[in-house]
Amino acid sequence: MKYKLEWIFKVKGNENVRFSSGWLEGDHALLTAQELEKTGKATDFSFEDEIGTEWTLKEMKRLLEETEEEPSDVVLYFDGAFKKDSKEAGLGVVLFFKQGKKKYRVRANERIAEMDTNNEAEYAALYFAATLLEEYGIANMPCEIRGDSQGVLKQLEGEWPCYEEVLNKWLDRIEKKLESNGIKAICKAVPRNENKEADKLASQALDGKKIMAKTQLL
Repeated sequence: MKYKLEWIFKVKGNENVRFSSGWLEGDHALLTAQELEKTGKATDFSFEDEIGTEWTLKEMKRLLEETEEEPSDVVLYFDGAFKKDSKEAGLGVVLFFKQGKKKYRVRANERIAEMDTNNEAEYAALYFAATLLEEYGIANMPCEIRGDSQGVLKQLEGEWPCYEEVLNKWLDRIEKKLESNGIKAICKAVPRNENKEADKLASQALDGKKIMAKTQLL
């Protein structure tokens, strides 16, 4: 989670001036405020997170202590594969997140039946990704969602309409799951070559190879 810091600077002989920073990591934002406070000229510190919640300096200190070991800096990739003859879909998800000082990657896939199209497989993959976020306790934070299906991502953002009833049902399920966990989706369409790991997981699921692996990154 990133934060924007605001403060008032006392200017001798003039009115006080309000300043604000760009987006900073939580510990960097807090350290900046503490260093400014030492000057004796900066007061009235406030922090705003990416979801829009505001925090005082005291609240920020407590927040970072309480959430030090909670997941953060979340990025996930998703992809779906479809087998027309059996109407099965393979769902692939790669999830990256930071927890404390450590970084992790989760690779997961799933095979499901009764799919009608490749588009539906993409939606099912994104729903699978949303359930994975919940499984790892990722909540009340922004999450960057990356995939090579621009249509799915644009529809999730509400920029493109979705006319198919089946896909709309999947979209409703995805939105409900994300909203119930306080996830702010930041959608980013990527080229296929940037999504190849999720694509491979989806294909492996169709081949009957089940994967669920969490790896600590160096």
